[in-house]
Parts: sequence; structure tokens; C-alpha cells
Amino acid sequence: MKRILIAALMMSGAAVNAYAAECGKVTIADMNWKSASLIANVDRFILEHGYGCDAELVPGDTQPTGASMMEKGEPDIAPEFWSNSMKEAIEKGVSEGRLAVAGKSLSDGGEEGFWVPDYMVKKDPSLATIKGVLANKDLFKHPEDPDKAAFYGCPAGWNCQISTGNLAKSMKFEEAGFDYVDPGSGAGLSGSIAKAYERGQGWFGYYWAPTAVLGKYKMVKVDFGSGVDFDHFTDCITQAECADPKATMYPPSLVQTITTGDFAKKNPQINDYLGKRSFKNADMNGLLAWMEDEQADGEIASVHVLKTREDLWTPWVSDEIAAKVKKALADL
Repeated sequence: MKRILIAALMMSGAAVNAYAAECGKVTIADMNWKSASLIANVDRFILEHGYGCDAELVPGDTQPTGASMMEKGEPDIAPEFWSNSMKEAIEKGVSEGRLAVAGKSLSDGGEEGFWVPDYMVKKDPSLATIKGVLANKDLFKHPEDPDKAAFYGCPAGWNCQISTGNLAKSMKFEEAGFDYVDPGSGAGLSGSIAKAYERGQGWFGYYWAPTAVLGKYKMVKVDFGSGVDFDHFTDCITQAECADPKATMYPPSLVQTITTGDFAKKNPQINDYLGKRSFKNADMNGLLAWMEDEQADGEIASVHVLKTREDLWTPWVSDEIAAKVKKALADL
């Protein structure tokens, strides 16, 4: 019996070593925004210490990474790919076998909307609706004109300036006494939320998730009462020449983990992990807020996640892989 057990353990070890050798080098796109860098570093640590891969991060961004994966077959993995920006190209790459979709890296998708502070809604639940907001313009003081209310839109030059402008027009913000305020920059937009929140003042405007801002400041997404009209959003709301804009909530943006077709075929176990590895926006918002507060990069944040959020990541892997990752964390 003892000999059988020893033989079984030797065979198991041989299988693990063979898999590690088979895994070999894996390249992971480290995109140039915080949530993507965090996910990339989590993948690197788990693939290296759990699966025995020689995992390497390479610089990435949506368009060039997608093009490189289709044309050159590298990098192997794009952990947080905002697929709507290259929808047709990705579908073509998948149909030709050059790309594969492992799963959703953000299970809720990228989220956009118009928001108000949570403390305002607690005082008046009607402010969770666009009808309630527009009926209470005196609560949303304009920074320069006391006779108007402020709606903080997207900075000039951002794509979302088109959609926010069209939606403001569709719901007659101007007629309700709201002036479209250009915050000047992303920092200006987030700064306006922070300023209002810290003073307990009214704020109404556009923002998106996952972001550190929505992790730090509890905000409520305003319901337009319209549902989502994806076709109208795509064909009109996002277009500069939108003659007759109608109210629609922002559809969630598809955020996926993309691999090359060859990598998916050769690494089914890793592909299974990538398919399970997904973050909810609420979790990611909190992690991004932690990164900002601690001035942590993706590598530091990945260790923080793996050490403090076993509830989050252990369901993504087998008990055996989880044990290897935990040992590597203990050895740091």
C-alpha cells in the first residue's frame, strides 16, 4: 500500500512538472489603466505560482494589443479588454480561430450613467430618478450662476461628451434649469464629486465604473425610467449628428478576457481559470480606491487582493492550485 501511495505521488508530481513545462512562457498584456493592471498582475502571480508558467507582463493598450494578438499571435492574454471598441475585429478574429474569448473580466460590464450622492437619496428617494432630480434644481447649485443648476458632463474631447450632451437634450435639462458644466478634465470631474461629497452638497453628473471615485464616494445611479435601447444608443446617442435623441440608460460595456486562439487550445486548464476569474464592479471600485489611497501599483495591489480576499479568488482555481498560490504568498 505504501509503495502504491509513493508511486501515485510520484506520478502526480511528474504530471505537475510536465504541465509546468508544457505551460512554458505566457505573455500578459498590462494595460495602461489601474483595473487592467491589477487583473494582469493577479493573473501573472497565479499562473506563475499556481500553474508553473513563466508568466511575463508586456505593455498594452486596447487597439494595439488587439491588433497584435490577431496579426502576430501575441501577447497570449489580454485580461481586461473593452470589446465594444473592436467588436467587429474581435468577432472576425474568433471566427477565424486567431482569438478566443475566455470570459468576462468585469462581470457587470463597464458601467456608465448619471449619478447623485447617496446622502441626497437617503433624504429624498425621488432623487434616484431623473424626474425627481429635474424637479429639484435648487439642490444642485451651479458653481458660477446662482440662477441655474449644474449638470457635470464629460470633458471636451472625450467620446462621452457626445452621449451626455444628447441625453441632456433628450430629457430637456436646459428647460428644467440645468446648465451643462464642462469640468475641463477627468481630474476636474472627479474633483467636483469629492468637493461636493466632503461638504455634503448636491451634485449631479456623469461618471463611470469601475473607478476609485465610486469606491470612495457612495453614489446612486439615476434611473431615467427608460430602460436600455441599445440600438438607439448606438445609432443616435453616441453620434454627433443625432437629430432626435431619446432617453435611454447606458448599456453596459462588454469587458472580456481575450486570448489568442492557439493559447486557448493548448492551455485548457488556464483557459478554465480565466473563464472563472471575474470581478464585480463593487469589488473593483473598492480595490481601486485602496490603490489610490495607498499609492499602490498593480503588482502591490495584486498581492493585497490575493492575501486579503481569498473569498474572491479561491473559487477561480482548484484546491491544489490555491494551496500553491497561498504558499507563494506566505513566502513573500
